[in-house]
Amino acid sequence: MTLLEIIKQPWPWYVAGPLVGLTVPILLLLGNKHFGISANLRHACAICLPKNIAFFQYDWKKEKWNLFFVLGILIGSFLTYSFLSNPNPIQIHPDLKAELMSYGINDISGMLPESIFSWNELFTIKGFLIIALGGFLIGFGSRYAGGCTSGHAISGLSNLQLPSLIATCCFFIGGLLMANFILPYILSL
Repeated sequence: MTLLEIIKQPWPWYVAGPLVGLTVPILLLLGNKHFGISANLRHACAICLPKNIAFFQYDWKKEKWNLFFVLGILIGSFLTYSFLSNPNPIQIHPDLKAELMSYGINDISGMLPESIFSWNELFTIKGFLIIALGGFLIGFGSRYAGGCTSGHAISGLSNLQLPSLIATCCFFIGGLLMANFILPYILSL
């Protein structure tokens, strides 16, 4: 097996987890920076929108490193998808496959099922609820909570911040409620 074939395989949790976990101390040690992604929307708006909006009146240039971080994520994602994608179909548990099929999700060969995530589906009630409204709620919630899941669960918890513990618990409770009660209802529409 070549190195490229090894890299294309899914990474086990005990490799990927520590790599993500090491991001926090590296950022703190190298530049006293905090890991998080959602604040970049504010930075982008501060660059593009008129300066008379109080929320965007701050020195966004101090945070431009984070914009490069997001750019690196986008470039890395594109390169990974283009050159390192695993050509094998995604392996999921047969019980989950049966549950997804009961919701009308029959094509589970890719990361994003076409029956949910497509331009055609966006203009249905189900698609609008999942893609547009869900995206808005995630964006609003991350700003309202003062950060996204990565900022709170990875960076905030490692700094022993009580608000991050509360936010992370709420993220998990919300995720469980969504996955077990709300999403099945939406998918059955």
